[in-house]
Amino acid sequence: MSDIHVDGGALVRRDGHEVLRIEPWGPDSLRVRAGLHRLRDDLPGALTEPVPSSARARVADGTGVVVNGDLRAVVDDRGLLRFERVSDGVELLAEERAHFWWPGSRLLLANGDGSHRLEQRFRGYSDERLYGLGQHTHGRLDQKGLVIDLEQRNAEVNVPFLVSSRGYGLLWNNPAIGRVELAGNGTRWVADSARQIDYWVTAGAPAAVLGRYADATGHAPPLPEWASGFWQSKLRYRTQEELLEVAREYRRRGLPLSVIVADFFHWTALGDWRFDPAEWPDPAAMVRELDEMGVKLMVSVWPSVSPLSENYREMSERGLLVGTRQGLPFHAPWDDKGFPAELPVAFYDPTNPEARRFVWEAVKRNYYDIGVRVWWLDACEPEIRPGHPGNLDYHAGPGLEVGCSYPVEHARGFYEGMRAEGETEIVSLCRSAWAGSQRWGAALWSGDIPATWESLATQLRAGLNVAMSGIPWWTTDIGGFHGGDAGDPGYRELVVRWFQYGAFCPLFRLHGDRAPRTPLGAQMTGGPNEVWSFGEEAYGHITEVLRLRERIRPYLMEQMRAAHETGVPPMRPLFVDFPSDGRSWQVEDQFLLGPDVLVAPVVTPETRARSVYLPEGAEWTDAWTGTVHAGGGTVVAEAPLARIPVFLRAGADVPIAPPGAAGR
Repeated sequence: MSDIHVDGGALVRRDGHEVLRIEPWGPDSLRVRAGLHRLRDDLPGALTEPVPSSARARVADGTGVVVNGDLRAVVDDRGLLRFERVSDGVELLAEERAHFWWPGSRLLLANGDGSHRLEQRFRGYSDERLYGLGQHTHGRLDQKGLVIDLEQRNAEVNVPFLVSSRGYGLLWNNPAIGRVELAGNGTRWVADSARQIDYWVTAGAPAAVLGRYADATGHAPPLPEWASGFWQSKLRYRTQEELLEVAREYRRRGLPLSVIVADFFHWTALGDWRFDPAEWPDPAAMVRELDEMGVKLMVSVWPSVSPLSENYREMSERGLLVGTRQGLPFHAPWDDKGFPAELPVAFYDPTNPEARRFVWEAVKRNYYDIGVRVWWLDACEPEIRPGHPGNLDYHAGPGLEVGCSYPVEHARGFYEGMRAEGETEIVSLCRSAWAGSQRWGAALWSGDIPATWESLATQLRAGLNVAMSGIPWWTTDIGGFHGGDAGDPGYRELVVRWFQYGAFCPLFRLHGDRAPRTPLGAQMTGGPNEVWSFGEEAYGHITEVLRLRERIRPYLMEQMRAAHETGVPPMRPLFVDFPSDGRSWQVEDQFLLGPDVLVAPVVTPETRARSVYLPEGAEWTDAWTGTVHAGGGTVVAEAPLARIPVFLRAGADVPIAPPGAAGR
């Protein structure tokens, strides 16, 4: 016999050893937890304290009901949960048993150490489309039918939040290693090792769902004005003079530049977190000169600590490094200065507040105090090799239970350190993220991706799913990371098209390891990767793109402020603004930048026109020609190499075309 009762605005059900709790957690939202014997409040997760609501709970004839705004949860006499939209009674999502006897919709299978292998099953819907879930390289926007690993890897970013075309969003509030199976016969969330099931559901159209998610996990801070400009990077500038000369050349050419990057191996040893004086003799003077040019220096800060580092012994003795359950406490092989071969390196443990403070104090002493204010948090998955998260032991818990939270805690340390110094403009460029990363000033980029047309098309979908995962600051390596020959005409065309796409991304950043590539190590640099590196024709097109980005920056900053306030990202799929237009849910190769700018990137070679769908419910003006089109249909847009198809919503005044051009 089960027991179900009301606890304030929540429902609690006990059936044998299982405890199930459904409670209001923000407007139109409910949090569900299930465990054995008792529920714990001290486990890591992404949810912040909820805004109070006027939720109502009741029990009748063994059935429990919780109503919070437009979301209703019903618990039947078998303990199965069904979520409905209050306004029309439509079922949004429902738990479903795996078998009529065992297991049920929720499975907690003991691992023998107090943890469980968890499964949470939901009904499958043939018409459902699913978006979000972080950033992946599968090349799909709608992820229905896929299996997604819940694990952090380079270019594979786990943010376990999805948005459904059925009118709900769901956060799997669990940083455990696992997977989600989005199959036709049901959805199954799996954690390999965890203490209890924990998920959060909200109801509404996509924009409302994104807003509720930001309320529940934290809003991104306002993006600083400087961060919306152009960021220059390559692999890598080896010396202070080399970096400065690139910045000076941008100034001589009259080209806009907001950020330039000192990438890896600028350090004395991995984990010293300071400039090597042999290559960077006066970094404070470098920062001052860049500041005079209006350019920020971004410094690459890795979470790795080499045994050669001056910090290794102290961090090891104080327990500030990630531990291992078997073997020595090293997590990856890496090259370091002063050592002739790869050596094993450790990672610091950002789930330990003391470790976060230690790293920030070193960063402050060696970078911040000389004027550096922008951080590149590379390899922050962390990049363990081999990928055995179960062998790791964190301050917050075993690796299988908490491993996915590493990047969010790492970004948190830099945000808290900057805030303690009175800074309000905080941006950390991260290669990985988890739920809630946005509230710590984390900007995500898409990792070490190929320099190919196929990769460009993949980035388009990946970036839109990042937007649907609640992270409004996103970018790619323009031109791709792995390879690309600046002298190859085919690659030059790709770079131009990538720049055109990049100009409409939230962050606008060039980076890559170009040909001739050099072996990994302290001497590597990569081929030329400045805007003038790709020939005169490409340079002419790229400089026009730089000027286009400058023209739209005021509009972009308006959208960034809206993202901070509402949680709706600036770059988003068409259906966020046009949810009632069925075709908008099917378009994967276009996007909106704010409500007024529709962008249709060219992602195939030698393409000089492409089809563009214009959403129903608005008129659209070709930004280059001035031609007005009705919404709800497809047009063929001209796309010479000099321009990317862009359309403006009727009445919008966004300066896409240069002054005096036909579209103005």
